[in-house]
Amino acid sequence: MSGETMRAVVQDGFGGTELLRVAQVARPVPLPTEVLVRVHAAGVNPVDWKTRTGSGMADLIGEPPFTLGWDVSGVVEEVGFGVTVLKPGDEVYGMPRFPHAANAYAEYVTAPARQFARKPATLDHAHAAAVPLAALTAWQAVNDAAHVTAGQRVLITAAAGGVGHFAVQFARILGAHVIAVASAGRHGWLKELGAEEVVDYTTTRFEEAVTGVDVVLELVGDDHDDTSTRALKVLRPDGLLVAVPAGVSPELAAAAEAAGVRVTPFLVEPDGAALTTIAGLIDEGEVVVEVERTFPLERVAEAHAHGETGRVRGKLALTVTD
Repeated sequence: MSGETMRAVVQDGFGGTELLRVAQVARPVPLPTEVLVRVHAAGVNPVDWKTRTGSGMADLIGEPPFTLGWDVSGVVEEVGFGVTVLKPGDEVYGMPRFPHAANAYAEYVTAPARQFARKPATLDHAHAAAVPLAALTAWQAVNDAAHVTAGQRVLITAAAGGVGHFAVQFARILGAHVIAVASAGRHGWLKELGAEEVVDYTTTRFEEAVTGVDVVLELVGDDHDDTSTRALKVLRPDGLLVAVPAGVSPELAAAAEAAGVRVTPFLVEPDGAALTTIAGLIDEGEVVVEVERTFPLERVAEAHAHGETGRVRGKLALTVTD
């Protein structure tokens, strides 16, 4: 297969959506313990367009040219030596190699077999591709970093977005009292997902409406209206803020210490076992996946532009192959 090619989205520099182009590139070959996956759909995430502009994970994946994307759903085409958990023909989904380059905006990807899981049987590929990065971020933050337990009060900012809508559902499944921060038009939907309280950030400062919170899952960051710093005010003594998008600055750490609360940075990791758990929750009807729009691979620039509006309900996805 080393001489074969495939379609992939390539960018040759950092900047705007006009840099994204579809080109013919070499098809990857799986190494030992890796699988070759024919990609049917790829998820589109904020980290993608941040990396496109030179922030996000740009320092880790290096200088252009490169191919963006981490979320994939597809079918195993070939397995490398030593792979025992998957076989050709298996439908899989995953977030391989993150935060290093996975090259997911392409017809084929290779990655370690155990960074994939069998896709939820009840989802098509476009919806399955929308799950891994957002759902793993939510699951690992709520379950592994915050150790949310029944009866705790959990506040989630940007609750109607990709990570947020999964976090609302996972916190509800773990028995938490969920407080969702989102615009008023999303409130009914978020209550259906499991939020017991909702705050409209366009009319209300959430720190003036909510107190006594055990855990804040903060998905906005201090770059936007000092959201992380303001969120410290809603925490009970020794409560925990999980800072997802921008980590913990020295200023935020000092503010947390002064307030008598805890704060931790967070970065999602590939986790095939957790994806298996999440697939089970989806197939059992406990978790729903919201995809606002899908775009063909050739319209990737339009997908990025739409995502950058910051008004997406749930997720966006690219359809790659039939």
